[in-house]
Amino acid sequence: MSQILAVAGKEFHDGLRNRWLISITIIFAILSIGLTYFGAAASGAVGVTSLSTTVASLASLAVFLIPLIALLLSYDSFVGEQESGTLLLLLTYPISKTQLLIGKFIGQGGIIALATVLGFGSSALILYVQINDVEVLRLFGTFISSAVLLGLSFTAIAYLISLSASEKSKAAGFALIIWFLFALVFDLALLALLVGVEQGVSQQGLTQIMMFSPSDIFRLVNLAGLDSSDVNGALAIAIKSSLSQGQLFSVLLAWVVIPLVGANFIFKKKTL
Repeated sequence: MSQILAVAGKEFHDGLRNRWLISITIIFAILSIGLTYFGAAASGAVGVTSLSTTVASLASLAVFLIPLIALLLSYDSFVGEQESGTLLLLLTYPISKTQLLIGKFIGQGGIIALATVLGFGSSALILYVQINDVEVLRLFGTFISSAVLLGLSFTAIAYLISLSASEKSKAAGFALIIWFLFALVFDLALLALLVGVEQGVSQQGLTQIMMFSPSDIFRLVNLAGLDSSDVNGALAIAIKSSLSQGQLFSVLLAWVVIPLVGANFIFKKKTL
C-alpha cells in the first residue's frame, strides 16, 4: 500500500507542478459560473435561471470538457515514460506493475476529482446562496459525483491507449479519436439510427445502446430528474428509462473498473 501511495503522491505533485490542477479548476469555475449567470442570455435574461436549466447546461458542458481533459492528462502516462526510459527505472524499485498503475490512477484521478469539486462546486455555492434551496445540494452532489466518475472512466481509457500505443504521438492521436467518437460520433450515430430504422427503436433498446457510452450514461444520470423541457434529442426518448439512478451510477462505475482491469492486463503482458 505504501508503494501505491508513494506513486499517487508523485503523480499528484507532478500535476501541481505542471499547473494541471490550477488550470483545470479555473477553467471549470469560469465556465460553470458563466453558464450559471448567462445561460439564458439568448432569451434576454441575465442572472441565475432555473436550477433545472443550469444543471442541464453544466451537464452539456462537462460531457465534452471532462473527457478531453482526462485524456490529455493521462494519454502519455506509460508510453511517455517508456520513451524517456523512466518507466523501466521505476520498475527496478520494489513495486509491481499493478501497484504502479493503481498509484498513477489515484494520483491523476485525484487531480481531476479535486478540480471538478472545486470548479463546479463554485456554481453550487452561488446557486445555494441565491436560491437558498437544499435541492441545489442534492442535484449538484449527483452532478459532481457523476462528473468525477466520468473523468475517471476516461482516465482508465487513456491508460489502455497509453499501454497499447508504441509512440507518444500515436497515443495522442488515438486519444483525440476516442474523444471525438464518444463526444460527437456516438450521438450522431444514435440519432441516425432513430431516424433511419423503419420500425424505430424502443425506449429500452435505446437505453441499452446508450450504456456503451460513458458520456451518455453521465447525461442520463444528471438529466433524468430534471424538467423534460430542458432535454432534447435522443435523451428525451431515453430519459424515462427503467434504470434507476443507482443502476446508472453502477454502469458508470463499471466504465472505470473494466478499462482499468484491461489496462492492468496489458501492462502485465507488456515487454519493456
